[in-house]
Amino acid sequence: MKILVINAGSSSLKYQLFDMTDETVLAKGLCERIGQDGKIKHTAFDGRTYEASYDMPTHSEAFNCLVYALTESDAKVIDSMSEISAVGHRIVQGGYIFSQSTLVDQKVLEDIEMLSELAPLHNKAHAMGIRACLNVLGDKVPQVCVFDTSFHQTMPPKAYIYPVPYEYYEKYKVRRYGFHGTSHRFVSGRAAEFLNKNLADLKMITCHLGNGCSITAIKGGKCIDTSMGFTPLDGIMMGTRSGSLDPSVITYIAEKENISPKEMCDLLNKKSGVLGISKVSNDNRDVSNAAKEGNENAALAIEMQRYQIAKFIGGYVAALNGLDVLVFTGGIGENDPSLREDICQSYLTYLGIKIDREKNLERGKEVEISTADSKVKVLVIPTNEELLIARDTMKIVSAL
Repeated sequence: MKILVINAGSSSLKYQLFDMTDETVLAKGLCERIGQDGKIKHTAFDGRTYEASYDMPTHSEAFNCLVYALTESDAKVIDSMSEISAVGHRIVQGGYIFSQSTLVDQKVLEDIEMLSELAPLHNKAHAMGIRACLNVLGDKVPQVCVFDTSFHQTMPPKAYIYPVPYEYYEKYKVRRYGFHGTSHRFVSGRAAEFLNKNLADLKMITCHLGNGCSITAIKGGKCIDTSMGFTPLDGIMMGTRSGSLDPSVITYIAEKENISPKEMCDLLNKKSGVLGISKVSNDNRDVSNAAKEGNENAALAIEMQRYQIAKFIGGYVAALNGLDVLVFTGGIGENDPSLREDICQSYLTYLGIKIDREKNLERGKEVEISTADSKVKVLVIPTNEELLIARDTMKIVSAL
């Protein structure tokens, strides 16, 4: 069975084609600058590449470019789209409606679009990606949606209800939703397999650290709390996002600077976090280099980020009433040994955590970085959200 995984953005369309007999990636690529001067970059499993510029006014034209790359270009991997059994879509916001992956029908598509007000930058684009697939492939090829929020639907009310008048939850479903759920679900499952343990027996904290960051407490394979909230802005400071703030800070700055709600939203999402503090970049590599050269703001941004990560981990240890496994994943979590060592050795030794410095330097693979006598297992597990989407898609389609 071959499954195409789609991740549509407002002006982009990422894809991977899987052969599910052995879960290999046959090809992957990116259509970008949709609505502008469209471009596609495509790579086959054997290293062949295809790049081109196309007129892509909408996602449908982008999907047609994807079809050409897969079936006709010099880097083709299949002869026809009829070889594809199903399409799996990553959907950021499933809200209160979707607690699990689901087969696409008209009602599902309408619900995804209706939830766009909770994720305007994402869900509208995801819906466009689904419609583009329908326009090109028709309704004979089943499509499945995998929601970033669904993994977090097991949180109890004490974790997801905000302490504002309850009527706003009743009227508008204002609550904690959490994000990166596909990643947290994948790495928690892989961590249990790596350790040869039953996931149902483990208390685990997974740290997805990239330009966007979230931390999740997992008990028995189920999320009991997570750092991102009503939107992906909540939680720890990130590349350009502020993370949690005293709400009065927002109104105070808005009044002083005469900033509109839209402008404030832009400031908190795109100009804050590591970028806002360091004044250098939202890329941890640039900020780390600046800190080494004596930039005090860059050094402060690094200290703040690590301190906040450690605080969330500590809070979730209390929520779990203990900890068996700590997992790092995401671009920063997988590739920054200094961050992992600093968090574990500066803040978490009370848990009996000990880090093997040599193992901690390894990159790009699953590895246990804690010592044999560490009371908590500390792992680095590269995430693979696309594979999890493909697996969910195959499971649902196989049952049809």
